[in-house]
Amino acid sequence: MGRRRQSVTIKHVAADAGVSLQTVSRVINKEPNVRPAMKERVQASIDKLGYVPSIAAQRMSGSRSYLILAINDRDRTIADWRARDGRDWVDQMLLGGMLTAAERGYRMIFELIDTHSDHVERELGAAIAALQPDGVIVTPPHSENPQITGLLAENGIPFARIGSKEDGPGIAMTMGDELLAGKATDHLIELGHMRIGFIAGPDEYSLAGWRTDGWREAMGNAELDCEDLLEQGDFGFESGLAAAQALLDRENPPTAIIASSDQMALAALDVAKERGLHVPRDLSIVSFDNTPIVRFATPSLTAVDQPIARTAARAVELLIDFNKHGAPQAPVVVEGELIVRASTARAPTRSRT
Repeated sequence: MGRRRQSVTIKHVAADAGVSLQTVSRVINKEPNVRPAMKERVQASIDKLGYVPSIAAQRMSGSRSYLILAINDRDRTIADWRARDGRDWVDQMLLGGMLTAAERGYRMIFELIDTHSDHVERELGAAIAALQPDGVIVTPPHSENPQITGLLAENGIPFARIGSKEDGPGIAMTMGDELLAGKATDHLIELGHMRIGFIAGPDEYSLAGWRTDGWREAMGNAELDCEDLLEQGDFGFESGLAAAQALLDRENPPTAIIASSDQMALAALDVAKERGLHVPRDLSIVSFDNTPIVRFATPSLTAVDQPIARTAARAVELLIDFNKHGAPQAPVVVEGELIVRASTARAPTRSRT
């Protein structure tokens, strides 16, 4: 009987080919300093034994770990998982990052780090020491936390900063938040809306400010007033309720609302229904994120789609190729799109009088 596939190790391959473990490792890692005849000999043993290279075998060369580490905010992520309310940031990041890493012979490991912890350097330092990643993907608000980015830079680890345009070490990446907020605003302006409210996200996220800037710019380009049309939330549902109520309590309320997260948009939808407003006849609503839940709202929500999977995939590619090409000079933009659904329509007559 042949060996079971899962029991075959690099030692078996080396013995079968009559070469050293280091030679097998060089072949697995596709290093240039191996003679063609030796490559064929080792590959023949790999094929014969049904050997599947492990990360441990690949790491024997000592130059690379073949691991990409992605970190996300612990408290927010755990809260989202426990709520089970359809948020899929982590899912999409894993989809794009893990598949792309696998295609390149790497693995992506996901870790949760407490942004607000006094021990953030200890937590991240422990993960780095244990995994020795070839690169790190840092997500908001970690991407602009100097403790985290500074530690990575000091350790000489390439990293991608998603949701950051700041100068400094690492690869800056965005999803075109300002442009997308402008697209959402332009969509509503084209439908005849002149009073377009905006529910911003928290200040700790730079992307929240970019989205507000995109809305302001589009309103300004159309010569429309932003005065008294801005409220702020924390991306959560409860904050969306308060913000939507405040906007609709205005003496001249908006006929459309753009919310900086799906949860805040769903809250605006609830407030509208409580007040007897029909969406979209009386009030149009646009959301950011486009998580699965917005498709099943009544009505389904027009939403800015965040290309999280594509961004994570691009981050992995840039990190793997970092030693060859270094960091791009300008922030890398992976732009999403506006998905128009049933929550937006022509403005009611009162908005155009």
